[in-house]
Amino acid sequence: IRRPPRSTPLYSSAASDVYKRQDLNTRPDPDQVLIDIADYVSDYEIDSEEAYDTARNCLMDTLGCGFLALRFPECTKLLGPLVEGTMVPHGARVPGTQYRLDPVKAAWDIGCIVRWLDYNDTWLAAEWGHPSDNLVAILAVADYLSQVHISEGKTPLLMHDVLTAMIKAHEIQGVLALENSFNRVGLCHVLLVRVASTAIATHMLGGNKEQIIDALSHAWLDGSSLRTYRHAPNAGPRKSWAAGDATSRAVRLADLTLRGEIGYPSALTAPTWGFYDVSFRGNSFLFPKAYGSYVMENILFKISFPAEFHSQTAAEAAVKLHPQVKDRLNDIEKIVIHTHESAIRIISKVGPLNNPADRDHCLQYMTAVPLAFGNLVAEHYEDSFHQAHPIIDELREKMEIHENPIYTKEYLEPEKRSIANALQVYFKDGNSTEKMEIDYPVGHRRRRKEGIPLLEAKFQANLATLFPAARSEKIYALLKDQEKLEGMPVNEFMDLLVI
Repeated sequence: IRRPPRSTPLYSSAASDVYKRQDLNTRPDPDQVLIDIADYVSDYEIDSEEAYDTARNCLMDTLGCGFLALRFPECTKLLGPLVEGTMVPHGARVPGTQYRLDPVKAAWDIGCIVRWLDYNDTWLAAEWGHPSDNLVAILAVADYLSQVHISEGKTPLLMHDVLTAMIKAHEIQGVLALENSFNRVGLCHVLLVRVASTAIATHMLGGNKEQIIDALSHAWLDGSSLRTYRHAPNAGPRKSWAAGDATSRAVRLADLTLRGEIGYPSALTAPTWGFYDVSFRGNSFLFPKAYGSYVMENILFKISFPAEFHSQTAAEAAVKLHPQVKDRLNDIEKIVIHTHESAIRIISKVGPLNNPADRDHCLQYMTAVPLAFGNLVAEHYEDSFHQAHPIIDELREKMEIHENPIYTKEYLEPEKRSIANALQVYFKDGNSTEKMEIDYPVGHRRRRKEGIPLLEAKFQANLATLFPAARSEKIYALLKDQEKLEGMPVNEFMDLLVI
């Protein structure tokens, strides 16, 4: 080992200052970010009828996504107890199955089925994500607690409590995502799922503000998984269980805190060792608005296609152009897609596609399939479908992707939050289709009136893949009735979802 010359100091004066600062062992007050979340979770009263109505639809849609995923063996092979035959008293149920698991593993399993097909709601801002991922921790904890309460002669939680928790979890994840881009530092958005679910689960389990702050500090100390598994050339099925993994960790952190584990008050701001310095390039978080119910009210539903949300309007445009091109696929010279910067960065992809998860994060694939076949469903991502239809890759090779600066700008505007794509097909004879431009997908708040009947039809179709007709109708009728749903004990609601 080469030693520095004696004339060279081992540490600069600036470094010495850092080391002196770190030697100070006065425990600081908790970071304000932790305090604000704990205050919101503990004290804020949700008074928005729109938020509760949207949360009910979100519950409906999220469960339906899970039911549909149970048709796919690659998903179901991951479910169940870690040790075969494990019996859990008052265990939380995994909807659509016979599993009764501890709340930590139940959250993992519910999260896996909900996210498997990339079909649940979405939030797009500086950071992306799927706030309904938090529902899985909420359901697991609420079902477990309700059964324990009943065994002790106490009152179970109601579905109103579940909807309230959903609104708050959506808000925490979504507000953190508004102007803080974790993807730009290579971190996966499931970090925000873990943070939101930790706060909510700790509160549901009886934690006070101080305990919520302590649990939140652990959630940030965990850091985050990398986004590697979401991008070329490594995209793979981990992205379908990453959120379940995050929520299960959240329940575990809540449990550890309530068992007496201390918190770490400057988990974010500690010089050198805190989250800001280690994982966020020294930057602190920005908060353009206070916590309320904005995120749930503005959530984006995936209604038309089980596809990464940045591609939703491109797939819709492709469906609209399908009649004009379906008989001329071999005559196409080029396909031009104008899109926003986020879509280019996350899902524009050329070259071989190696698995279903690779395909449902490829803008070109998610445009080519509906252009050629008139629709895009989960089965279209499977190896068998892709291999049987070489026209898909032929169309991908003819695509040009261009950023439209207006689309990029309006994607980030709080009053618009557009997810625009435009598609035009050019033929070898010099003719072309019209330029099909769509600013807002059918799941956007601006298209709620059009979207909710389609969302309900989607749920009914998903129910039919798993339940007998009579049970499907009973579940659907309940989820259509706001008052009846909110007044139902959680354990009774979960009873309906067991196979």
